[in-house]
Amino acid sequence: MDDYPMIENHGLIGDLQTAALVTTDGTIDWFCCPRIDSPSVFGALLDKNQGGHCTIRPSHATYATKQLYLPDTAVLVTRFMTEAGAGEIVDFMPVTGTTATSRHRLVRMVRCVRGTMTFDVHIAPRFDYGRKPHKLHITERGAVFESDGLELTVHPVREPDDERLVKPFSGDIDLRYSLTLRAGHERGFVLESSADGPPREIRPAEFQELFEETIRHWRSWLGRSTYTGRWREMLERSAITLKLMTYAPSGGLVAAPTAGLPEQLGGERNWDYRFTWIRDAAFSVYALLKMGFTDEAKAFINWLADRAKDKAGGDSESGPLNIMYRVDGSTDLDEEILEHWEGYEGSAPVRIGNGAATQLQLDIYGEALDSISFAHQHGLTVGHRGWKSLLTILDWLTDNWDQAEEGLWETRGGRENFTYGRVMSWVAFDRALRLAHENGRPAAVPRWSATRDKIYDQVWTEGWNDGRSAFVQHYGGDVLDSSLLRMPTVGFITPEDPMWTATLDAMEDELVSDSLVYRYNPEASPDGLRGSEGTFSLCTFLYVDALARAGRVNRARLVLEKMLGYANHLGLYSEEIDPTGRQLGNFPQAFTHLALIDAAITLDAALNRAQAG
Repeated sequence: MDDYPMIENHGLIGDLQTAALVTTDGTIDWFCCPRIDSPSVFGALLDKNQGGHCTIRPSHATYATKQLYLPDTAVLVTRFMTEAGAGEIVDFMPVTGTTATSRHRLVRMVRCVRGTMTFDVHIAPRFDYGRKPHKLHITERGAVFESDGLELTVHPVREPDDERLVKPFSGDIDLRYSLTLRAGHERGFVLESSADGPPREIRPAEFQELFEETIRHWRSWLGRSTYTGRWREMLERSAITLKLMTYAPSGGLVAAPTAGLPEQLGGERNWDYRFTWIRDAAFSVYALLKMGFTDEAKAFINWLADRAKDKAGGDSESGPLNIMYRVDGSTDLDEEILEHWEGYEGSAPVRIGNGAATQLQLDIYGEALDSISFAHQHGLTVGHRGWKSLLTILDWLTDNWDQAEEGLWETRGGRENFTYGRVMSWVAFDRALRLAHENGRPAAVPRWSATRDKIYDQVWTEGWNDGRSAFVQHYGGDVLDSSLLRMPTVGFITPEDPMWTATLDAMEDELVSDSLVYRYNPEASPDGLRGSEGTFSLCTFLYVDALARAGRVNRARLVLEKMLGYANHLGLYSEEIDPTGRQLGNFPQAFTHLALIDAAITLDAALNRAQAG
């Protein structure tokens, strides 16, 4: 298993419709095409032998490697240092726009910046998670990988007199060649899906133009940020990462661009995250609006309105909203296991699709209404049709809020009356009432008010455990749950309330380990799965937010600074962190980066107030 790179040893590139992971040694080991939720073309991340990869690395026996993003962009640079010279790979994907397309370009620029270097190139796609065969056609001007339903064309970057620099292409189903470059030389290739013509040679000048266009795009986009506070570099990197995980044609944000990465090495908690969760995308509205990215927030609000219209009504089993969708809004998320893949470091099974899609999770209605209300405060108002859809949702929730559910952690151990789900149901009615009042919209105000108040009283009675002196995970239990760190954030309880500070203290004693936070204790609250998991990075940032709101700003700042130290070399986070500091779970995870932005902005404001006296 030593052949698997650590999860954090990757950077992310993308074109706003799909994305790829690049290791610190120059290998693309994850790339799905033509969409971010399509079957993989390169999947060595989950099976080093059968997954497929696109590798460029020095032929020199030993080398050191470094990786960085060009400032304010999604252009990734992987540098190699050897005794003979220094070189780099510049990886990026030209942005495709908001019209769905099957044409995507992976650009891999290879440069020598000092001395002389020879790079070995090995392109080995394995289509449809390695389940479909392909043929390789090599021409005088390039090469084409052909599989059922998808072609991948290799356009080499060459000058007319390159015979001594570029060895001829060779291969049966994999493509291999080498580049020998001196300082100042720049070559490489463009890997294009569904190309509009045969392979062609690209001149370095055209290569450079693609590079500069992509840089201009990202710097122009990031220039819209209004955030000027502390930790600006980390927040802007998180914003770019979130943008890379957004499917531009629909505005849907995926939870992560990967599938099957384990929450525990060798364990079974290996899920497919390449879908749009209502919850995650709702959080994106807060984070992006707080940073000034109104277009992205508006795109999600429109996406959410479309989902509400698609499934008007609903039943008590599933509700009027699914908890997740494919990026285009469709609901075909049937879960299956790739039996032929061994999984990351032997972590099987490898799952694609997501069986949790049919779960009942009541908290999503509060998150959806809260994001809509927040967007309304920032000038993104709800139109007539959108309001009618919300009425349908709230009519259903009025009749169904008081039932057991699976909860936001998507446990597979049976339904419970989760406290967080009840709190967020209260949020749904509270925000709906405010929107109706502020906009003069028709609403079942007496019924909504009565329901809101009933939920409020129930949470204070049933969600509180006297023996633990804390709000607990579900009614009748005594397990703590870090999702409840959001209770003061949504206004259900004031951060100075003695019952809240007692809850916060209990969480600090039981769920916090050297500033890192666990979701809950799976041994105390069985979730239907074997094994354990690491600390949940989202929850650590929720903890920072809760500490700042409670006036514990020095503690909050220390926790945040420690947490920032767990980011990878590029400022990216996966889902979890294990006891050794290693990142686990799908990577990068949108929820973590969203929570980072929220926590930093909340702490920024608290520190400013403290300094002002």
